[in-house]
Amino acid sequence: MASLALPQLPPARRPWLPIAGAILLALGAVLVAQVGGDRGIPPVASSEDIEVSGIEVDVTGDSPEDARLKGWREAQKLAWERLDGPAIPDSQLEGLVSAIVVEQERLGPRRYIATLGVIFDRARAGGLLGGEGARSRSAPMLTLPVLISGGTQTMFEVRNPWQRAWAETQFGASAIDYVRPSGAGGESLLLTYGQTGRRSRAWWNGILDEFGAADVLIPIANLHYSYPGGPVEGRFTARYGPDSRWLGEFALRVQSPEQVPAMMNTAVQRFDRLFTQALADGKLRPDPTLALGSVQIPPEVRALIEAARRAEEARASAGEVVPSETAAQTPAGTPTPDTPQALGTFTVQVATPDARSFDGALGAVRGAAGVRGVTVSSTAIGGTSVLRVTYLGDIEGLANALRAAGWQVTAGSNALAITR
Repeated sequence: MASLALPQLPPARRPWLPIAGAILLALGAVLVAQVGGDRGIPPVASSEDIEVSGIEVDVTGDSPEDARLKGWREAQKLAWERLDGPAIPDSQLEGLVSAIVVEQERLGPRRYIATLGVIFDRARAGGLLGGEGARSRSAPMLTLPVLISGGTQTMFEVRNPWQRAWAETQFGASAIDYVRPSGAGGESLLLTYGQTGRRSRAWWNGILDEFGAADVLIPIANLHYSYPGGPVEGRFTARYGPDSRWLGEFALRVQSPEQVPAMMNTAVQRFDRLFTQALADGKLRPDPTLALGSVQIPPEVRALIEAARRAEEARASAGEVVPSETAAQTPAGTPTPDTPQALGTFTVQVATPDARSFDGALGAVRGAAGVRGVTVSSTAIGGTSVLRVTYLGDIEGLANALRAAGWQVTAGSNALAITR
């Protein structure tokens, strides 16, 4: 009986493999593009020197070099007058100048037209200007410049003139301690316009701890272009704090888009004066609900923050009715006014099935009686997160305080596990 030869079938094809590979490559390219490229602008180093910018000069001379020299000397005089400095000889004035900053210049055969900045050495000029004494500064303030143009809000996603103006301004003589991110790498993903609308102290504490800041400043520039190549109007709004509180606003206008960078520089100076005045008026104070344990701030500022916290605790306790038997009913291990207590740090594990429960747990633990600070050791959304709690008392007192706040507490070896 003859056998029939079966035809050879081609190997099974998997048409989805090339497609899947292309998708993975595309996703990888997108992730790299989100953090790659020249998106960051490193801020200039701040010094204590006195800078006067925007000095316009228009002089003539026997040669281009002679005209430039006369222009620089004229700028020194105008800058000194702007500072209300006393009358001094030109030779002494030149000894006070440490640098000339050329913002714009046009040089002809015998004419020099420029916009200059003059930097005076504070050690030499401070005595004549009455600024030789120590100056108080604000706590470190994370600065997030927001640019709104064409219905789009950007911060560090792409380079823009508003980010550049804040990065390239010299703030050494300012009373505000600006913490200016560069926007490079992962900062463009972390610091976005959406972050300014968050109210969660847990998220803000994580960001402020990363940059070593105590609070946040949000200078907003909203640009409106009348028509291509025409006038540009800028509405500038100052906000601060995790709740984005309004602090002030102003408007500027230029005749063409080419003048927008100069308008931005002017706006930065206006913002600095606005923030400085708010600091002097007592409005610009770090939010007492934020954790400040890792931030190096002046003792007088920290004293104000602690006073605000004590005032909030006093207002909260004023509405509670305390029975006369409180002392007899106080659980063992709970701090009492007659018992001296020491600060201790304990590990607390808490179930966090979602982001809302994580924020709620942080707020509830921070609000428990006797708790002086909470830091996040590990975050596990959908699992168990670990907190480090600083408490005025021992671990038994912390357990009782958490039970009083509505938690079910399981005690372990120098650690607690809490659930609702």
